[in-house]
Amino acid sequence: MIARVVPDIPSFAVDGGFRYTIPPDLAVELGTMVRIPLGGRKVRGFVVGLERGPDEGLKSIRARSGDRPVFNERLLQSLRWASHHYVAPLSTLLRRAAPPNLPRIPKRPPRTLVTPVNSGTAAADLGFRIAAGSTRNAYLQAANPDDLADLVAPVVASGSSVLIVAPTAFEAEQILDRLNRDFGEVVLAVTPGTTDREVTTAWSKAASHTGFIVVGTPRVSLWPIAGLGAAIIVGEARRAMKDRQTPTIHVRDVLRARSGVERFALVLTGLVPSTETIAAGIEITAAAPRRPWSLVEFVDRSEDPPGTSPLSQRTKTAIATAVNRGEHVFVFTHRRGYAPVFRCVRCRALRVCATCGARAGRALECRRCGAIHGPCASCGGDHFEPLGAGVERVVELVRRFVDAEKVGVSGEGRLVTVGSVRDIPAVGRCSLAVVVDADGLILGTDYRAGEDALRSLARVAALVGSGKGLRTIVQTSNPQHPVLEALTRGEVGSFLASELEQRATFGFPPAGDLIVLECRTCPDAADEKLRRRLPGVTVLGPAPIDGGLRWLLQGHDLTRTRAELRIVAGEWRDAGAGLRIDVDPVDL
Repeated sequence: MIARVVPDIPSFAVDGGFRYTIPPDLAVELGTMVRIPLGGRKVRGFVVGLERGPDEGLKSIRARSGDRPVFNERLLQSLRWASHHYVAPLSTLLRRAAPPNLPRIPKRPPRTLVTPVNSGTAAADLGFRIAAGSTRNAYLQAANPDDLADLVAPVVASGSSVLIVAPTAFEAEQILDRLNRDFGEVVLAVTPGTTDREVTTAWSKAASHTGFIVVGTPRVSLWPIAGLGAAIIVGEARRAMKDRQTPTIHVRDVLRARSGVERFALVLTGLVPSTETIAAGIEITAAAPRRPWSLVEFVDRSEDPPGTSPLSQRTKTAIATAVNRGEHVFVFTHRRGYAPVFRCVRCRALRVCATCGARAGRALECRRCGAIHGPCASCGGDHFEPLGAGVERVVELVRRFVDAEKVGVSGEGRLVTVGSVRDIPAVGRCSLAVVVDADGLILGTDYRAGEDALRSLARVAALVGSGKGLRTIVQTSNPQHPVLEALTRGEVGSFLASELEQRATFGFPPAGDLIVLECRTCPDAADEKLRRRLPGVTVLGPAPIDGGLRWLLQGHDLTRTRAELRIVAGEWRDAGAGLRIDVDPVDL
C-alpha cells in the first residue's frame, strides 16, 4: 500500500501530496497525521489517499502522530472545496480540522442525556424535525439562549451530536452558561480562553463519540464531529463569522458546504438573515409569535438648526426620566471616533455622494467610488456640519444632564451604558435604548451598509424586548429610509428582497462573485501579468495600499478564475510577494 500525504506546509505546490510507502508495522488510514521525510527534514503530514502501486524509489512514512484520524472522506471533500473556494493551500484547511496537540481516543463516552425535552415552541419543533432525520437548512429568528436549549434537546436525545458556533467568546460563554444547566458534561466548551490541552480533549471526545454538544467560536467550524445531527450558527451574518486573514473562511458558507456533503442539518440564527440566506431560499421560522425587538419611535432631526447637540431635547428627557426610575438605558453610537455624517448648514440635507449615494465626510473623495464631492446636491451650499458622535463624546454629553456616576461604558455596571456594536452582547436587558445617529450607520460606504445597519439596529432594539413602556428611540434625518421602515414594521423580508435586486444590478454577492487581491512587494508588471492570466474577468485597480497594490476581481461566476488565481498566487509568493486573498469580502 502507498499513502498519499499532504505535508503541513502552507504552499500550493504540495496540494497534490506526495507518495510514501507504509511500513508493515504501522497502521495508517485516511485522515491520519504522520511524520514524513521531506527535503532533508521530518515534517508533519496528512494522509489524503491510499492506493496500491510500485514502491521503487519512494521514501517511507517514519511515524504516526496520534491515535485517530483527523478527517474522513466526506470532511476531506468539504476541505478540498474550501481550499478551492477561498484560494488557499489545502494544508491550511487540513490543519484547521486537527487539534493543537496529538489526538487521542477517549475511553469513556458521554453520559446518557436525562434533561427534559420541551415541546410546543418553534425551536423545539425544529429540533424534533432534525431528530427525525430532516437535513433541510433552516433559519430561526431568535436571540435567546433558551431557544437554543429547546432546539438542541431533541437532537441530542436522539443520540446525535450538535455543533454550535458563536461569533464571540462572550456570546459563547453565555450559551455555555445556559446549556450547562440542562446538559452538563455532554457540553464541550472551546473558547479563546481554552488551553491547547483542553481543546485537544474536547476535539477527541467530539470526534470519537456521539451525543456531545460542542460550543465554540469560528475555530470549530471545520472540526470532525461524530454523529453530527445539526450545526447551529448564532448570528450567521455577523462580521466575526468571517476570517480577515487568508484563508478568509466564512462559517456560514463552509458549514453549508459541509451539510450538503456530510448530510446534517444546518440551522442559522439571528434577528436579520443575510441576503445570502434569502438568496438560498432557506425557510425562516420565528422563535416567537411577536417580533423580538421593541417598538421604535423616531426623533426627526432634519429641521434642527446648525450647531444642535447630537442628543435632542426629547431624547435627553427620555434618558433622564428612565434614570430617575432606576431603569437601565443603552445609548448606542456606531463608532468610537468623530462624527461620520455631515449635513448642509443651509438646507439641512444629509451630505451624500452624488454618484453612489454613500455618506460624504470631510474627505474630498468618496471612500466608496472615488468621485469628487461637490456642493450640496439639494441647494448648492458649501458649508456642512457634523452629525453624531463617538462613544467617549456621548458619555460626556449624557453626564451633563444625568448624574455622572450613573453613566459609563460597557462593563462598568452603570444605569446608562454608552457603547457601539461590539458592546451589544454585554449590555443585557434595558428599558430604553437610544440610537444617536442612525444615518451614519445606514449611509455607510460598504455595499452591505443597509443590510448591516438593519441588523445592528434590530440587535439594539432587541435589548429592550417588547412590552408596556419599553421602547427604542432612533434619531435620524431620514425616518422614511427603507431600513428604518423595516425596523418599524419588524418585517425584514421585503427590504432584503430589494437589496438582492440592487446587488444583482451591480453584480455584487450573492448575485455575483467578488475577490479582493492585495499584494505587497509585488513582482514587476504585476497588473499586466494579472490581467493577461485572467481573461474575461473584470479587474478593477490597482489601488495603492500600504506598501503594495490592491485589485478587485468581479464576475458572475469566478470558479475557473479561482483555479488560475492559485497559480498566480503561488508564483508571486515564490517570488517573495506578500499576498492576501479575500474571497466574498464583507468590507468593500
